[in-house]
Amino acid sequence: MNVSPAVAVIGGGPAGLMAAEVLSASGAQVHVYDAMPSVGRKFLLAGRGGLNLTHSEPFDVFVTRFGERRAQLEPMLAEFGPQQAREWAAGLGIETFVGTSGRVFPTDMKAAPLLRAWLHRLRAAGVQFHMRHRWLGDGALDVGALRFATPAGEVVAKADAWCWRWVARAGPAWARTARGRHAAGQGRGRGAAAASQ
Repeated sequence: MNVSPAVAVIGGGPAGLMAAEVLSASGAQVHVYDAMPSVGRKFLLAGRGGLNLTHSEPFDVFVTRFGERRAQLEPMLAEFGPQQAREWAAGLGIETFVGTSGRVFPTDMKAAPLLRAWLHRLRAAGVQFHMRHRWLGDGALDVGALRFATPAGEVVAKADAWCWRWVARAGPAWARTARGRHAAGQGRGRGAAAASQ
């Protein structure tokens, strides 16, 4: 009997939600943990300006925007680039349009409908959300054990694998979230890190 692996995704921002979607589609049992009372807070803040999803320029021009990271990101963007981003939004029932700047926005210029549709699809796929779970690390616990601080006290969750994505102060919306203010106050404003077990 095959048992689906349990995967913990730590962080419910756009990267964490996309990781949850891909993992769930591959057959994993996915649990998303976030310290905040709801997921996608930075996503909603970014949406105040109309939620620029991508750019409509030709792919060979688009990839030049990534400068020194182009070589690393181009293969990933070839798999999920501007056109795929628009198709993904359409799959959630969100139509898009190209603005005069060439940027792509949801037709209604709002982030909330897209986030609601995305969360609905994730929940329908079996993704489970654990809010107000602040990750404390794995420490010296058994392999696959993750520690979280919750309003009810510390809890330990088991997972066959886990992924963590921290994009500290990545854009103006980051500083307006409680997590961004905390990271800035703790001097953690350095790039991104990811780990998996």
